Amino acid sequence: MLIIRPLQENDLDDLHNMAASAGNGLTTLPPDRQLLEGKIRKARDTFEGRCQPDAGLYLFALEDTSLKRCVGISGIQARVGLNEVFYNYRLSITVRDSRELGVHVRTPTLYLTNDMTDSTEIGSLLLAESHRGGGNGLVLSRSRFLFLDEFRQHFSDKIFAEMRGVSDEAGQSPLWEALGRRFFDMDYVAADRLSARGNKSFIAELMPQFPIYLSLLPDSAREVIGEVHTNTRPALNMLQAEGFNFNGLVDIFDGGPVVEAFLHNIRTIRQSILRPVKRVDRPLLDNLSASDRVMVSNRAFEDFRVGTLPRQAIRDEEVQIPGPIMEALGVSEGDQVRLAPLKDPLF
Repeated sequence: MLIIRPLQENDLDDLHNMAASAGNGLTTLPPDRQLLEGKIRKARDTFEGRCQPDAGLYLFALEDTSLKRCVGISGIQARVGLNEVFYNYRLSITVRDSRELGVHVRTPTLYLTNDMTDSTEIGSLLLAESHRGGGNGLVLSRSRFLFLDEFRQHFSDKIFAEMRGVSDEAGQSPLWEALGRRFFDMDYVAADRLSARGNKSFIAELMPQFPIYLSLLPDSAREVIGEVHTNTRPALNMLQAEGFNFNGLVDIFDGGPVVEAFLHNIRTIRQSILRPVKRVDRPLLDNLSASDRVMVSNRAFEDFRVGTLPRQAIRDEEVQIPGPIMEALGVSEGDQVRLAPLKDPLF
């Protein structure tokens, strides 16, 4: 059985192994045990009420209960830009016009901005290779929206994600090589690691503060602006299916696109419903396709949990849940749970 739950201290080894296999470019989850341990500690402080919920870090594990280990992680940063300046480049057009000379020039331009300050960021999405496929990535990604829906008061109305940009097999970013490295004498992998340690704003402040005309950059750099890494394409497709769209901002390091949606417009949230639990004696069905399953959450904050059920479990007045799944979710008969589609609409 696979269950979404808050990340715990004993997930560190599994998390480190997944981060080490992810390669460069996954800024929020570097293969650094000390840094990952700090993230887990911050997440525990958030769930257990030792920091303000609207300034917290929410990290969720996908646990394979039969293996008793974490096989995936996803996260929510309640607000960005509160402790350090949050930078992006805005892709825009600069227009120069001279009627006297008969010249009208439109030049694509990057402007350094802080537009996403105070918005909610989703990220840190990583799934063990052994558990890819079968809709597991959908559960890992979309379960976050059930939490956002349940505790809207802690989050911004605007939800966004910075998608991993293009880099080669050696971990080099064409945009960084053409732009960032000119102002910060460091290769992309090293800059990415510094960013993961919380030095992104420091690096950004050494980057040019004036507009960057794309016509001055080489083709290799221009071509990757707003494009995603091959490994990130499935995650982008999932978010687009939820209603996220490119907002014109890109990452200052690798040019990866920023996609956003308003919380109330996210598909999982719009289509979620509430039902009381009815306990049933029925065998677990683990091999159903994503189209035949729905997500179910226990609606708890500190011990938030999400599992999946067959679509047929939903009735007009109740949802029928086998005992083992009820125990994994921590719910009792009569409790109200939230249900949402994993892939296709519920009705």
